Amino acid sequence: MNEENILQVEDLKTYFKTDEGTVKAVDGVSFSLKRKESLGIVGESGSGKSVTNQSLLRLIPSPPGKIVGGSVKLEGVDILKLPKSKLRTIRGNKVSMIFQDPMTSLNPFLKISTQMIETIMLHQHENKDDARQRSIEMLRMVGIPKPEKRIDSYPHQFSGGMRQRVMIAMALSCNPQVLIADEPTTALDVTIQAQILEIMQELSDRLGTSLIMITHDLGVVAGMCDRIAVMYAGRIVEEANADDLFGDPKHPYTQGLINSVPRLDKKTGQKLSSIPGQPPNLIDLPDCCPFYPRCPHTMDICKTKYPTQKESEGSSGSTRRVSCWLYS
Repeated sequence: MNEENILQVEDLKTYFKTDEGTVKAVDGVSFSLKRKESLGIVGESGSGKSVTNQSLLRLIPSPPGKIVGGSVKLEGVDILKLPKSKLRTIRGNKVSMIFQDPMTSLNPFLKISTQMIETIMLHQHENKDDARQRSIEMLRMVGIPKPEKRIDSYPHQFSGGMRQRVMIAMALSCNPQVLIADEPTTALDVTIQAQILEIMQELSDRLGTSLIMITHDLGVVAGMCDRIAVMYAGRIVEEANADDLFGDPKHPYTQGLINSVPRLDKKTGQKLSSIPGQPPNLIDLPDCCPFYPRCPHTMDICKTKYPTQKESEGSSGSTRRVSCWLYS
């Protein structure tokens, strides 16, 4: 394992057994995360982004889901092989996660103080008074007004944006080495989105936390992430430095995603671009390129065999990878 990497994921596979067949939600995903680096994982709904990152912390409901292969090494220790007692020292402590909807993540029957203090006492081994002061300090850092009073409020007494700030404060309260943000701004309006993203970036920089940002919004990762991985049908089809990916996208799917974003420099009345067709059914998917029915560059080999991964050097000197027969 590269000493610069704090997290190394190799050939991760997570399948779901259904009455219709096996859903290969994550099918051989590999990536690494350096210390203090931010990685964006993008793709359409159903591409496997969230399942990938839930697999990192073994949060997959079983049944029907099961992690059937691969490794997830945090500082060289494989999380997938740890007993549950050791896993508790990882979750919320070394690796924290911010979920899409804070209202379903926060217990509606418990005060914010109870939920935050319990986490800090468990992982940081602080007494109750110190844990309370730490909680107030974190709420102040994320911009909650009068945190000394608001800490004793219930989740329903906060707006959506404020609840998301509370989730960020809870996730960072134990100074995690890795923070996973699973579409943290989906349910928020544009103005609040910008504030939340700014807070996350500022705090992760200040605390030296590595960040994994899961989103379908290319604008979010363009401004926040050093590196971007594009997922389609349970696999990473392209991975590159953010500047390289937006400046010169290689995979036809990545090109389609970028072209689908409305542009201010387009003429008024010009039609928006879109990717034709629908994402594939992941039940018993054949071993070929799953994007070929929607791809404008389809070749015969695309219909019979999955493309090998091609590595090249980006403009910044970093390695970029793409899985497409146009380059393999």
